[in-house]
Amino acid sequence: MSGSGAPEITVDGSRGLRVGIVAAQWHAAVMDGLLAGALAALDELGTAEPTVVRVPGAFELPVVAKALADSGHDAVVALGVVIRGGTPHFEYVCAAATDGLTRVALDTGVPVGFGLLTCDNEQQALDRAGVEGSKEDKGREAATAAVATAVALRKVATPGR
Repeated sequence: MSGSGAPEITVDGSRGLRVGIVAAQWHAAVMDGLLAGALAALDELGTAEPTVVRVPGAFELPVVAKALADSGHDAVVALGVVIRGGTPHFEYVCAAATDGLTRVALDTGVPVGFGLLTCDNEQQALDRAGVEGSKEDKGREAATAAVATAVALRKVATPGR
């Protein structure tokens, strides 16, 4: 399972951060789980009222992530799922979304939590979606990573914090 070796991330100093979530709509059961996990993590971390924006699919994640970053959010969480089919569509969408989200983070300096599942089948996606019976909760992990990185960036910008 891909989750072996994952670090346990502790985040201090996240209160008051503005966090945006952009979440795709394809594969509703998977997406509902990812979004619920991200929202639960943000609540536990003390980030009040994240902005949640839904988009059609994974391909649309980067442009809305950029808009959230540009509008003053301290961190963005991008959630989506692409399930392999019988055409090269999977590779194109996965690459475009991944490259786009990376570009958003680098171009804006705002961390983007990567919660884009790229799976061979729906069961693999459900196993990672944080729903009942899942082995992993990638929505929670993406939100925690985004907030932890925002806190780290604050420390870099304000030494001694």
